[in-house]
Amino acid sequence: MTIKVMIIDDSATVRLVLQKILNQQKDIEVIGTAVDPLFAREKMVHAWPDVIVLDIDMPRMDGITFLKQIMSDQPTPVVIYSSYAMEHPDLGVKALAAGALAIISKPALGFQDYIQDNNTDLLTAIRTASMARLSKVNPSKQAPANYGSRIDTVTPAENNHQFNQQRTGTPKLDADVMLPAPGHTASIPITDKVIAIGTSTGGTQALESILPRLTPTCAGIVIVQHMPEKFTASFAQRLNSLCQIEVREAKHHDLITAGLALIAPGGKHMLLRRKGQQYFVEVLDGPFVCRHRPSVDVLFRSVASAAGKNAVGYILTGMGDDGARGIKEMADSGAMTFAQDEDSCVVFGMPKEAIEHGGVQHVINLDDVPESILRHNKKN
Repeated sequence: MTIKVMIIDDSATVRLVLQKILNQQKDIEVIGTAVDPLFAREKMVHAWPDVIVLDIDMPRMDGITFLKQIMSDQPTPVVIYSSYAMEHPDLGVKALAAGALAIISKPALGFQDYIQDNNTDLLTAIRTASMARLSKVNPSKQAPANYGSRIDTVTPAENNHQFNQQRTGTPKLDADVMLPAPGHTASIPITDKVIAIGTSTGGTQALESILPRLTPTCAGIVIVQHMPEKFTASFAQRLNSLCQIEVREAKHHDLITAGLALIAPGGKHMLLRRKGQQYFVEVLDGPFVCRHRPSVDVLFRSVASAAGKNAVGYILTGMGDDGARGIKEMADSGAMTFAQDEDSCVVFGMPKEAIEHGGVQHVINLDDVPESILRHNKKN
């Protein structure tokens, strides 16, 4: 099946080069380009695309305003392709709030030379966007208070010294490069519960649905949402403004406490550790694991080692298999494990892989996750 794409960008060079690159793909066809959203709407009346590639900073109408209109009138997968969004993370978050499924950064200079050799992220985002179930995307009319679902946000390597959070062209390393497999955890003196959540495509929407429904008495939460640096801090701040619990981007050696959710920083791995009667996190550099940094597998393995039976794991909507091995290790260590069901996922990839790996004990609808978390309170 051919993915029909509309490119909306005020740069003639960007439009021409992208059209050429996309039309070279056997499964992608550019059905139109436009200098701004108003021209795009005129063309889309005659041929509606499967995926829109959209700039943010454009004349006559900005990309976010157009995005809100599209999601209100005829929801369509949108990939933001912009240098401006990475320079202004709050605008990126607003785009996600309006319903964007991905944000890919293009270089401000040297675009033509760069894109010829660095188009994998954009092509992956377009293909993934075409598979998203937009019935599960519910952007708020009061953005930016809420979030639309999204695909992994990525940046060109030369503009991001931590490199992209997903590297599709690199060897697929496993969690062994960050920490050894968990040993026996039969005797664990602490009784504090830890909730571990891993998610990717559609995860911002899922987390925005879950976290505001939790109370300050809930167990401490550690989260990996596939996202690069800059965006995770803004994302955590927005969630914190909606929640009774505290939500923030994790820092090295942060303690895990009741009523606190820590989100792994983009471009870093987050590991759960234990010292005496206290859990804390380590935030570390390291290679990509399952082609991601942060990696769900790394977090889940560390949770299996540090908390064992006192942990509860949730693997939510997302593309790929990151977390499938880690949640199996959590289950083998005595943790209770859950996967989001297909019906409520934007993309069922990560939960499906986790189920097939044998690490999932319960399949659960997204609407039931908050109540499930609250049943596992601070103490056993």
